[in-house]
Amino acid sequence: MRRRQVLKHSIALVSMLVCVCCFFIVTMTVLRLPDAPTKESAMGFYPITRSRKVSLQDGNLGKFGEMMIDMLPQDLAFTVFVPSEEAFKRDLRLSVNDSLKSDRFNDTYAILTRILGFSTVPRALLSSNVKLGELVNYDSLSGFPLYISKDIDEMLVVNRVRSEIIDVRKEEIVVHLMDGIIMDAEFEQSVLSDNDTDED
Repeated sequence: MRRRQVLKHSIALVSMLVCVCCFFIVTMTVLRLPDAPTKESAMGFYPITRSRKVSLQDGNLGKFGEMMIDMLPQDLAFTVFVPSEEAFKRDLRLSVNDSLKSDRFNDTYAILTRILGFSTVPRALLSSNVKLGELVNYDSLSGFPLYISKDIDEMLVVNRVRSEIIDVRKEEIVVHLMDGIIMDAEFEQSVLSDNDTDED
């Protein structure tokens, strides 16, 4: 008699544990937690800044950014990862006051054209098209590979360059303002060595 009661209690206990485990699995599946940040973002390869989505009226693309956008046809879909004015100054030593003077304008325009080739994708790509934890790959107009992911606070990261402002629309063109310049190492070296020669 006692054995029968122990057996009944054991079966009831095991059944209850199975029910609790099933409930836990179903709950975790339905209420899926967001993915943990990738190893690169956790290690901090780019600075953490808080940004917000803005409309074109609020988003100041800067003189260089506007010049880049004006080089593209407005009626075709493009995505441009435009460097901020601060990024141009910090990374390429280009400033609006000096670089747009008549003696340097052609060189500056050529640099902007190359940057546009490295940082433009021939399709509209909004931040909502990139899922958190996903890495998407597109070739830019110049054939330079762009690796695009989304940070934990919804900002885009392209080749380890983080966005400051996302999803600015200018007709068919989508613009993301970046805290850095997307370019290949060879072009970066040539521009920086030209700047060093100019300063001497």
